[in-house]
Formats: sequence, C-alpha cells, structure tokens
Amino acid sequence: MLLKNKKILIMGIRNKWSIAWGVAEMADKNGAELYFTYQGEENKDKVEKLLSELPNFKKAYACDASNDEDIERVFKEIKAEAGKIDGILHSIAHANTEDLRNDFIYTSKDGFAHANDVSAYSFVAVSRIAKELDLLNNEASLVSLTYYGSTKVLSGYNVMGVAKAALECSVRYLADNLGSEGIRVNAISAGPIKTLSSKGIKDFNSILDIVEEKAPLRRNVTTDEVGNAVVFMLSDMSRAITGQILYADSGYNIMGI
Repeated sequence: MLLKNKKILIMGIRNKWSIAWGVAEMADKNGAELYFTYQGEENKDKVEKLLSELPNFKKAYACDASNDEDIERVFKEIKAEAGKIDGILHSIAHANTEDLRNDFIYTSKDGFAHANDVSAYSFVAVSRIAKELDLLNNEASLVSLTYYGSTKVLSGYNVMGVAKAALECSVRYLADNLGSEGIRVNAISAGPIKTLSSKGIKDFNSILDIVEEKAPLRRNVTTDEVGNAVVFMLSDMSRAITGQILYADSGYNIMGI
C-alpha cells in the first residue's frame, strides 16, 4: 500500500461524482489516514455520510478556501488533533456561470478575479499557511488538479482555462520555493469527467465524445484512474518528481488533430 502510515488531507470534497472522491477511494485503499475539507457548514451531514464509507476516514472540516483566515483556522485544528501531515490534495475551483456561458471577451472583472482567487490563489495560500504553521512532515507532497483547457482554447472553458494556467505556473514557483525543505508540488491534469462542475461547461458531452474518438487509448478516464495518479504523486514512489503537470487523460494531450 503506497500511502500506509501517511496522513493525507483532501481539500474540496463534494460528492461521489467528484474527482476528489475518486482520490479518496484510492488513497483509502492504499492505507492513508484521511482528513477532508468541504465548502459550507450546511453540507456537513451529507459529506460526513459519504465519507463514513471509507474505513480510514478520520475527520472532515468546513473550510472556505478563498479565506486565508479560515484556512489557517482549519490547519491549526488539524495539527492539534492529528499532528503533522504527509500530503495535501487541492481539489478546489470555481467560476461564475455567466463567465462560462458567455464568450471569454465578456468576462467581468469581478468574475476574472473570483475564478483566479478560488481556483489558483487558494493553492498558494494553502501551501504558504501549511508551511508557516509547520503542518507538513519532511518530504510531504502537495498536489492540485488542473485541465487541458489551461493550454488550449476549449469552447465554454473560458476564464477557468486562465485560472488553471495560473495554477500550473504557481505549481512551478511553489515547487522551487518549497523544494529546499524537501516538499514536492505537482498537479494532475485529468481528462474530462462528468462531475457537478463540468455541468457548467457548454457542450461538455461533445468533449467526451471527441476524447473517446481521438485519444490514443480511445476512451475517457475515470475518477479512480485519476485517483491512482494522485496517489502516486502523494507517495514516496514520486520522491524525485516536483514542479510537474502529469496528464491522466488517455493521452489526448499529445494529439494534434
């Protein structure tokens, strides 16, 4: 088991269809002691019912990842109750619906700031606050989730593509800043998956069809497969890897036409 005796925090769990849930299942199967954050105290009962299915689930915390003070509060609670941790998955992103439905040129200033704050800066804040609070064990691993729309124009992805590009660049700078302390920072670029968030992308089903037709493996990916990629990045098997964007997309990203 790749994560035996490791304490892993998964930030942004929502439901059974989320990539974060796929990661949680694979991390649990690989022996991790699991902690979670979720958005909104009103979601507590629903989230805890879901997480109770995992044998290694320890505790979940409500956390607004767009608020540095809230991140700090939760991280202090985790350290007091669990001690230092070995890895964090950042599975947090959001953009206003109108900024995904309309052409990118009509993105509002507030919408642009919101998407980048929640989807990219929150990972910077999580990394910094974890470092400042000495929450991370030696050789800890930080992982975020990104998407192909960060490098290519995809209809309907719009400002989220810009935010993911900022996230990927942040991964590289964070890897440089934290590398001297033995902490690794990477991201997984998952292929398109039907999640609650994907419903906001116009013509999302057509993207799934194109990947199935064009990707070298001729199929889409599952949350479990992305979960396995994250587990690898959180484990000691990836100790020499940092600052990287690892594609788990059936190879679609290599194709030209």
